[in-house]
Amino acid sequence: MLKIQNLTKKYGDKVAVDNLSLEIKSGEIYGFIGHNGAGKTTTIKSCCGLLEFDEGEIYVDGISIKEDPLECKRRLSYLPDNPDLYDFMPGIRYLNFVADIYGMPQEERETQIKKLADMFGITADLAQPISSYSHGMKQKLALISAFMHKPKLVLLDEPFVGLDPLASHRMKEEMREACREGAAVFFSTHVLEVAEKLCDKIAIIRDGKLIVSGPTEEVKGAAESLEDVFLKLEENDE
Repeated sequence: MLKIQNLTKKYGDKVAVDNLSLEIKSGEIYGFIGHNGAGKTTTIKSCCGLLEFDEGEIYVDGISIKEDPLECKRRLSYLPDNPDLYDFMPGIRYLNFVADIYGMPQEERETQIKKLADMFGITADLAQPISSYSHGMKQKLALISAFMHKPKLVLLDEPFVGLDPLASHRMKEEMREACREGAAVFFSTHVLEVAEKLCDKIAIIRDGKLIVSGPTEEVKGAAESLEDVFLKLEENDE
């Protein structure tokens, strides 16, 4: 569902992502781990067509993000680590705005909005302007907008930030359900315990380079936890 081939992205003389290759298949939840500045956000933004890159190729469902970015964007959703919402809109208007962009039929959008808003516990707040929402409520609204059109590929940058434990649990359930229906989820996180329990596969990036990737249990190996693996890799770099 997502194929990254030899991705290189530079900011001036700084190489943010260095010859990175990854493949995420349908039905997989793939965790992307690395320290701040490792290249996670740059990679994800390149995958959804927000950043041009210097070398390599990215395919979404077999379609080149360079050659047909609009078609790729029809098939994916992207949630940044700090989503910008239209604060002047009521929540329901914002969700309908997103539904319009993806051409969702009226019945389908109503069903999906109700299901997800009930799941995240913000149905009663949808009539209120987004400016009145707490940070956690805004995050929930953004998550609904990311999942409601049933994208084939879901790209999430630090999606657990600002969510309470119940909302985090429900988001994990939604991620699993999307994958059961054939989607793929690729997300960055600093919450290693969540990645270890949730992800089918893990990739660890450091200074723009892919250090290790594969099934979570293989990446973990004989270590007691994914955190131990990550810290050991960081120590070896010092």
